[in-house]
Amino acid sequence: MSCGNHHDTDCREVLDKVYAYLDGELDESNCADIREHLDECHPCLEEYGLEQVVKQLVAKHCGCDQVSADLRAKVLGRIDQVRSELAR
Repeated sequence: MSCGNHHDTDCREVLDKVYAYLDGELDESNCADIREHLDECHPCLEEYGLEQVVKQLVAKHCGCDQVSADLRAKVLGRIDQVRSELAR
């Protein structure tokens, strides 16, 4: 899966790791690779429906558990922050 442009880090690899990146679970080398790719390839995130994937991941791992308002606000805030960074 690719956006059609050449990247040092493949789109599929980035999408597989983007959640670990957002959670701060990657080492600095992987973080740098993800940041570089996202700086170059914002269209691939839209093309492959990152927002939908996030919703599926949350549904898969959280099921019917109630989420606190504080956690919801933090997640939405982080999503907005990443979107802003990608738009630059």
